[in-house]
Amino acid sequence: MIKKIIEQSFPKLKKGGYSVTSPAAIEYNCIAWAAGSTDRWWWPDAQNLYFWPSGATRTETIEAFIRTFETLGFTLCQDGEYETGFEKIAIYVDSKGKPTHAARQVTSGLWTSKLGEFVDIEHPIDGLDSSEYGLIAIIMKRPQ
Repeated sequence: MIKKIIEQSFPKLKKGGYSVTSPAAIEYNCIAWAAGSTDRWWWPDAQNLYFWPSGATRTETIEAFIRTFETLGFTLCQDGEYETGFEKIAIYVDSKGKPTHAARQVTSGLWTSKLGEFVDIEHPIDGLDSSEYGLIAIIMKRPQ
């Protein structure tokens, strides 16, 4: 059942392979997971319901998401190729440029994502390219 739901939302995963790495959890979302946090949701909502780092604009723009990850020591980089000694994140945007998702690279070179309130998965970098999450717009890295 889980596999069917994932593959309906992300058809590229049928070909590229993926694995479920943890059960569903409502405590955190993909942005938190990419940032290394599992104790709260991260989102720049105008009502201040969710966590968002101070120093980052509380708007749903790619610039605000870049600034958020800069507050955590990330800098822009060229690609998602694995680099020893660095942790990378990818920020996805929809067709209008609005951020929708973030993923984090793991030491195997694959990527890990939290799918909303659903499970965490490991997947190829382009495995989540879809109408659901859009495409990767930005890759950032920081020293491990």
